[in-house]
Amino acid sequence: MSADYRPTPLDYMIREQIMGRGVSDPRVLAAMRGVPRDRFVPPDHRDLAFADRALLIGHEQTISQPYIVALMTERLRVEPTHRVLEVGCGSGYQTAILARLAAEVYAIERIKPLLDRAWEVLSELGVRNVHFRLGDGTAGWPEHAPFDRVLIAAAAPRVPRRLLLGQLADGGLAVLPVGEDDQQELVVVEREGAELRTTPVCGCRFVRLVGEEGFER
Repeated sequence: MSADYRPTPLDYMIREQIMGRGVSDPRVLAAMRGVPRDRFVPPDHRDLAFADRALLIGHEQTISQPYIVALMTERLRVEPTHRVLEVGCGSGYQTAILARLAAEVYAIERIKPLLDRAWEVLSELGVRNVHFRLGDGTAGWPEHAPFDRVLIAAAAPRVPRRLLLGQLADGGLAVLPVGEDDQQELVVVEREGAELRTTPVCGCRFVRLVGEEGFER
């Protein structure tokens, strides 16, 4: 490494916030390095793009803290052949990470300006393996089910059983936050036939999942 090298904010984000907290999957780290997080942050927050925090992106929604994005992605264990359903694509940042790891990503967002912006940024970045849909994410995308993996980026009051039993492949994994505003937990859910086995990961804080299997609007 050159003596003139100076670590970038992205370098610090990867080393201190992500690797420093135990995320070690090399494919996840490469994906995090390869996606320009600042492109998904509103212009007035660009100076905070690599900060250790969630940021508002409008419409009372957020782009998640970098560590949480990395942690959820690592726990999802995405393989190159997988088809992933993402519920609540928001800014499109998590979508872009998943797109680097999976064969296809099916991203659903209920807020049209956010969906339009996510589509625009991913198109500008040359991402071609993401399909977008406007609507209730808890209804999933039945025409393309089953999915090998499901990532839900908003907190449901409880595990959405109908969605996961109906659209997650047998043996597949889902990662999502569950709980009320002041007490949420990130969980991994594995489908085993007609059963859903849930493993807690850590406490967290997400916006509410709105929809048929979420909270009321």
